[in-house]
Formats: sequence, C-alpha cells, structure tokens
Amino acid sequence: MTSELSVGRRFGEMLLAAAASSLLVWLVGRIEVVWVWAGWVALVPWLAVLDRARTARQALAAGLVLCVVFTGVIFGWFAEALREYAQSSSAWAYWLVLLLCAPLLQPQFITAALARHLARRVAPEGAFLRVGLVGALVYVGTEWAWPKLFADTLGQGLHSSAWLRQGADIAGAHGLTVVLILASECVLAALEAFAARGWKWPGGRVLRMPAAVLAALVVALTGYGAFRLRQVSERTGAGPGLTVGVVQANITNYGRLAAEMGTFDALRMILDTHYALSDELMKDTKPDLIVWPETVYPTTFGSPKSEEGAEFDQELSQFVGERQMPLIFGAYDLEQDREFNAAMFLGPVGSSEEKRLELGVYRKTLLFPMTEWVPESLDTPWVRGLLPWLGTWKRGPGPQTFHFPLRSGRVLKVAPLICYEAIFPGYVAEAVRKGAELIVTISNDSWFGTSAGPKLHLTLAAFRSIETRLPQVRATNSGISAFISPTGEIVREVQTGQRAGVLMTIPQTQPMGTLMVAWGDWFGPTALVSGLGLLLGLALVARRKHA
Repeated sequence: MTSELSVGRRFGEMLLAAAASSLLVWLVGRIEVVWVWAGWVALVPWLAVLDRARTARQALAAGLVLCVVFTGVIFGWFAEALREYAQSSSAWAYWLVLLLCAPLLQPQFITAALARHLARRVAPEGAFLRVGLVGALVYVGTEWAWPKLFADTLGQGLHSSAWLRQGADIAGAHGLTVVLILASECVLAALEAFAARGWKWPGGRVLRMPAAVLAALVVALTGYGAFRLRQVSERTGAGPGLTVGVVQANITNYGRLAAEMGTFDALRMILDTHYALSDELMKDTKPDLIVWPETVYPTTFGSPKSEEGAEFDQELSQFVGERQMPLIFGAYDLEQDREFNAAMFLGPVGSSEEKRLELGVYRKTLLFPMTEWVPESLDTPWVRGLLPWLGTWKRGPGPQTFHFPLRSGRVLKVAPLICYEAIFPGYVAEAVRKGAELIVTISNDSWFGTSAGPKLHLTLAAFRSIETRLPQVRATNSGISAFISPTGEIVREVQTGQRAGVLMTIPQTQPMGTLMVAWGDWFGPTALVSGLGLLLGLALVARRKHA
C-alpha cells in the first residue's frame, strides 16, 4: 500500500510540475514583453521533480509526462485546426491522436530528462552547472536530430524583447533555448540551497555560483543584443528603398468555394478580388512589385488543364503586362503528371519598346506532412480512401535565389519561401547564401483558423530575418501578412481575418554576415555531440575516482 501511495504521489508531483512549466511556457509564448521573465524560470518546476528522480525510469517518466502535458497545453489548438481542416465532428479523436503523438512532437523532454539524470548521478556534489549543461545541450541536440513538426523551441519566446532576440544570429533560437534552460538551472540551484536550510538564508558562498552564472547569462545576452541592434540599425536605411505591395484578400477554403460556386466562378471571384486590391495599391504610388499569397491561383499556371484555364492564364499575364507590374504569386506547377506547390515570378523584361513577360518558377521543397505530401510507403489507395484530404504534391529541388527584374529596371535577388519552409533556419540560410537581398514568404495560414497558429508562424519567420539579417515580406491569404525588419521587428502587419492591400516600404539594408548564414543550422549537431561528450567525460572522471 505504501509503495502504491508513493508511486501515486510521485506521479502527482510530475503532473503538477509539468502543468506549471507548461503554463509558464504558454505565458512566454504569448510574445509579450510583460511575460519575458517567465522564459527564464519556465523549467524550474519540472527540473525540481527531475532532481527527485531516483532511477532512470522515473526520469524518463517525468520526461514523458511533460511531453504529454506540454503538447496539450501549448498545441491543443492544433487538434482543433486539424478537425476543421478535415471537416470532422469528432474532436476527441484528434485530441487523442495529438496526445498519443506527444513523444514524437516533443521528444527533447525525454532525452534531456534521461541525460540530466545520468549526469547528476556521476557528477560531483554541487556541479549543477555541468549537469544542467548536459541536459540543455541534449535538449536542443534532440530538437535538431528529430525535427519537430512546428520547429518550436523555448528560445522563440524571447522574440518580444528587442535586445534578447538578437543573439539568434549566432546560434539561432536554439542558442537562446540553452540560455533559458541554464537560467532555470541557476534559479533551481538557489531555491534548493534555501530549501536545504529550512528556507533560511544559506549564505553568500552557496549562492555565489548560481547568482554569478545567471547574471552573466542575462548581461551577456542583453549586452550583445544592444550592440547588435545598434549595429544593424546603422546599416539600415541608407540609399533608395523598395516598395512592395502585399495583398491579403481574406478568402479561405478554396475547395469549399469551388464546391459551392463551381470551379470557374470560384477562381473568377478570387482573381477579381486580387485584381481590385492590387489596382487600389497602384492608385497613388506604384510599388516596385506586388506579392500575392500561396496558392492564390488554385490551379496550374503556364500548363493549363482546360481552355478556361488557358484563358485565366492569359488574363493574369495581361494584367501584369498592361500595368508593367512585377508579380509574385502562388499557384500550381505541372511537370508531366507531377504537380508542385509553386511561387510564380511573372514580370516584364526587355527594352521599353519591346517589353515581354518572363516567368520564373520556384517549387516548394519542404512540404507539410500528410496534408501536402505523403511518404510513398503510406501512399496507398486504402490510406487515401480512409483519409481523403491527404496531399498529392511533389517536392521541389531545394533552396534558391531568384534574380527578379523590377519595374524600375533594378534586378532584385529574392529568396522565396512557401509557408512551412519559413520555419527551418538551415534551409533559409542556404537560400540566402546564394546572394539574396530580400526574403519573400508566401503562405496559406487559413487552416489555422483563429488559433495561435498564425502568430506562431509569424514569430518563427521573424527569427529567419534575425538569423540572416535580411528584411522579409510575408503575404498570406488570411493573415498574418507582414514586413519583418533585419532585427526581427514586425514593422507592418495585417491581422488575421482582415482584407487589405498594403504598401510596405523596405529600407535598403547593407549586407551583414552572420554565423547562421555562414554555417547554417550549426548549433544543433554541435550541441548534441557536446552534450553527449560532456556526459561521457563526467562518467569517466567518476569511474576513475571510484577505481
């Protein structure tokens, strides 16, 4: 009976700690300055429970419990978004699948819990920093080795602080995550020192190390951020800028529209709305180019499947040609029987007397699992019959930079991204290394609905601008469209559910080198190897002492 009570009590402690840490992460995930402090202490409750684990099995259990609770608290919106996307009434089924998949969605809690527990067993007394460093490095190393569905990490919560987020140009948001985890370790070490003395003052000597490390982390990250922010600001705004028109028509669920109105009438309405919003943008000040969202042209462009499709192609080309307005828009691209999600670069080129239209095509490479792309091993008639909403697109060739002629004659080097691709730092860095001056992201975020999804997607995209020090224009069909500066600031945005055409003025930005551009997503593998190496080193030292 006593054993059963102790197991139940231990599970209750794990559950409460997981809930407390998840709620703190949820607060910092609101991306508001008032909640930045929560990121520095978010894992304290969970780490405290880990310190009470007597066996590796208990540590793994604590990691698994946090996986499930964290997924439910932070990503509960995803279950509802999937339910609406599939037009199902069984909300419980999507919640069940989400929670069952929690170890796949947040595996870093399990590996970090085990690594930290093993490190604690072999580390000398009071070596909280080495133990914490093992856990933090294995944590972000796991996030790199097992890419998560949303590429989320704790460090992204620092986006609301203009200074603290600048450190992402060194090691990405994962570098910020390590800082936050170590901060929680310092706070926990101080609290445990108080607890060991009955919550009386433990003495300055005991608190010196955790206080010094915490202060060093805060000062270093803040100081670097202030320096880098000033440096980037000094290199922004010199010379002629660029004006980009972004159209957000707030037209969603193209499939339902086609079913209700007919394919022809639905496409007619979509295009007419975008034509009208674009013409409104060009009334007073002509932009250098216009950007429409992902799949705004919900059929193939350049390879029409019918006579009506050919007429729509000709009409859109005529729209660009008559206005002499370069246009980037989302459509489908067809190659034999393979279809791609694509960004089309359509613009006038040639002399003023002999202007012609030129088309460039970028094919999306990183497709969202299941809804856009299905692994061949799962792509069977039985599976598609069970899940009719599965995607059929094929993968593109990878990161690219396009040389796109503007209305003024200037050639702009654009790194195009489509939706999901904006969350992967290594992919974006590879595109930028090809000489890009501007990141252009087109996305369809309507399936997120009014959930936290659009804001999360925007925050992830903002880190790509910090890491590359490039401005970014983001066009979505239903929000959040935005202009993001090289410091990660959301300068202009069109919120979810709004219909608008917006002119975004982008100052010229002098090229700035960053470690993330030079080395890509280097910190993940480095952290994994370093964390495991440190754990092995601690174990070898402990073994020699006991030999």
